[in-house]
Amino acid sequence: MPIPEDVTGEEIDKDVRQELQSLPKGLAEDVAKNLVMVARLIDEDPEGAYGYSKVALRLASRVAAVREAAGFAAYANQKYSEALAEFRAARRMTGHVELWPVMADCERGLGRPEKALDMAGAPEVHKLDKAGQVEMRLVAAGARRDMGQLDAAIVTLQSPELASNSVQPWTARLRYAYADALLAAGREDEAREWFAKAIESDKDGSTDASDRLAELDGVEFVDAFAEDELDDENEAETEDAGVTEAAEKVVVEDEAVAEVDEGDLKD
Repeated sequence: MPIPEDVTGEEIDKDVRQELQSLPKGLAEDVAKNLVMVARLIDEDPEGAYGYSKVALRLASRVAAVREAAGFAAYANQKYSEALAEFRAARRMTGHVELWPVMADCERGLGRPEKALDMAGAPEVHKLDKAGQVEMRLVAAGARRDMGQLDAAIVTLQSPELASNSVQPWTARLRYAYADALLAAGREDEAREWFAKAIESDKDGSTDASDRLAELDGVEFVDAFAEDELDDENEAETEDAGVTEAAEKVVVEDEAVAEVDEGDLKD
């Protein structure tokens, strides 16, 4: 797959670059460039990211960072079985537990919420950092919802991290998940409160909490572009109607002239 000229491979994390040092220099550069493309495209073009991840995987399947990148690319394309296999491979290579929450979420994606809950209670969770533990809590709550256990999902999300006024990278998503669970349980007033709190902490717009809150309040947003298109359509229809009316008038006038001419001929 083509690599843009502005991609050098130097953009990757230094830890990943260190992993690639086990490869011949030219090969390491090629792998690095493909990993950069995976990171660049994974949000906006998951299929493209997946394609680059397969190239990197073909070049260096024994590098943990490559297996991890391939896992996330597969995950972004909802290829959960493939993603889980790659995450497991990366974990075997490194012995790290950081991928535990996303591995559990793959189990959810495969229709195995019970397995995800088992993983949420495993010893590995205690080895996760705070961000990882919050992520695991979100996955566990999602698994509860998959099983129709709304009240249990709500309780799962109730935590010191949820109650804290401190804004962390995970705060908006945690508050949003809690609001969404409350709404699903029919607790609309509480849901409105927590969507508002999610908005307060969502500085980069990672959730659609503002839209959800507006929907609860009965606010309808008008798409300005769609409105302009509608105005253009109405204007075009008006012009067409005017042309048609003018044409019909000409036809009527022509018919009248023809009748007069015919009368003159008879006389």
